[in-house]
Parts: sequence; C-alpha cells; structure tokens
Amino acid sequence: MRSLCALGLLLTLTMTLVVTDAEAQLFTMRKRYSSIGLSLGAMNYFGDIVPEPNFTSLRFKSTRPNVGINYTRRYRPRISGKVAFHWGRIMGDDMLSASVNEAENMGRFGRNLSFRNDISELSLIGIIDLFENRQTYQRRPDFAPYMFFGVAVFHHNPKAYYENGSFPGITPDQDIPTGWYELQPLGTEGQYAEGDYPEPYKKIGISIPFGLGVRYKLDRNWDLSLELGWRKTFTDYLDDSSTGYAWKNDILNGGGSNPKAAALLSDRSAMSGFGTTPDPSGTPYAIITFPDDYGTPGNQRRGNRSDDDWYITTSLTIHYILNPGVRTPKFR
Repeated sequence: MRSLCALGLLLTLTMTLVVTDAEAQLFTMRKRYSSIGLSLGAMNYFGDIVPEPNFTSLRFKSTRPNVGINYTRRYRPRISGKVAFHWGRIMGDDMLSASVNEAENMGRFGRNLSFRNDISELSLIGIIDLFENRQTYQRRPDFAPYMFFGVAVFHHNPKAYYENGSFPGITPDQDIPTGWYELQPLGTEGQYAEGDYPEPYKKIGISIPFGLGVRYKLDRNWDLSLELGWRKTFTDYLDDSSTGYAWKNDILNGGGSNPKAAALLSDRSAMSGFGTTPDPSGTPYAIITFPDDYGTPGNQRRGNRSDDDWYITTSLTIHYILNPGVRTPKFR
C-alpha cells in the first residue's frame, strides 16, 4: 500500500512538473519585464545588546533608517529575480533596554554596552508570487503577496561613543577624547592580545535574506510594495559583543590600533551608575576602577557566543516598470 502511495505521489509530482514546464513555455520573452525600485524603511537588529534573549525583543527606540535601490526581472508567471543594494544603520544600548526597575534587566544596565553599526548590503534575491501573471505587465494582478529568499554580502563597522571624563576612577592621562570609535580595530575582547582570546572578526560577511511582502499596482507602470525581511548572518559581532571580558593589562599591551581606547571601551560598567546596586542574586556590583573591574576573563556578561546576530529590514518601495521592447517580425 505504501509503495502504491509513493508511486502515485511520484506520478503526480512528475505530471505537475511537466505541466508547469509546458505552461512556462507559454510565458514568452514578450511577456517578461523589468522594473527599478527605490526603497525607504527601517532597520533593527537582534543580538546580545537587546532587552531580552528572545527574537521578539525589539524596541522602537533602537529603530534606525534603511534605504535601497533594486532592479527586478520577471522570468516566470510567479518567479522574479532581484538585485538590490541597501544601506542601513542598527544600534543597541543597554541603558535603553527596559525600565530601570526591572530586576531581570539589572545586569544589562550594569554592563552598559552600546554601539551603532552602518551596514551596506548587496543581495541577489528570488521572489515567488502567490498570484501568478501569465499576461503582459499591463494585466498584472492589482494585489500580489509574495515571499523571497536569497544571499547577500554585507559590510559592517560597529562603533561606540565615548565622552571624555565620564569614566570614574581614571586619571586624565588614561582618558581618551570625546567621539565615536571604531571597535573592530581596537580588539575590545582581547583579539589583538596574547592569550586565549578570540581572533579579530571580519567587517565583510555573508547573510541569508528571507521574508514576506505585498505589492500593489498603482497604474500601468508603477507598483508600491511593503516588505519585511530577516537577515541571518554568520557573525556574532554586529554589536562587537560575543564572548567574555579580557584583562585590561593584556589589552593595553595587545597591539590594537588604540590600546587605551580599547581598554576603556571593553568594559563600560563603571559608567552605568549601578556600581553599588545589588543584582537579583544578591551579589553586589563592585565599585569599578580602571584597570580592575568585575569584567574578568571567563565572565560571560559581555556577550553570548552561542547565537549569531541578525538584522531586520522593513521597506516601502516604489517600483517603475520598464516598458519591454516589442519585436516586430521582419519581412523579406
């Protein structure tokens, strides 16, 4: 009985593929068309510097802009391909995570990490429409929900802001000027120091974009789409936070681009104002002075290496359909 069911399923699948291929032949070159689009939206991130360790842990306070351009080509009644370039910004801040009176988030306030990261992404996307269009672009559906997936390469560069004089317990010669500091060249987790520390992470990475969208026909040549997309990355350093703390003396002698800045920005817990506030377990935070603090090697408060970071885009896109050239037959 199982063999008959399997055979029937195989025959059904084969017939479906044959019919689909035959129908695809009817979708001639004349009915294929292209469009260009301009996107405006928002970008968020999910990683170590979010209020709670679950995928819904997002805050509107951390939403930043996202813009993009794309070129889309329709190949089949339901299938299109898209090449897109996006630029967006993500950010995270422990002080914006939640209310200060929430005991479960006290550790995040004590950690006091923050960052911003500008992401440039070039992607190749496949689009599958739920409603097909076997006619020319003029007769496309007025309303077309779709899903998409693909591959992308992105460049990122996490930075942190520091204000001179805000770190207690250090002397002026140990301090650094006010401004934004690129974190990857610093090695804030001991990447450039000797010892059992992680290797420096890359600024260029691969991500897997996927998501859902809906497209609406405005008139003959214009469409408007709304799209929500997730980017699965293979790095845990969009926020420059992944593993534990490094010894400050190791960082100072580690050979990074700015050892003094690296030592200060690797552990900003003393700036939180929660240095003497007990955590929910009853263990008081120590008063922290440079270069000694509670952020010692083996302490995982800085990040969680078990999960890679994600970034999420929400885009409203206006599309202009390029009129396909109609070839007339040649008479001899």
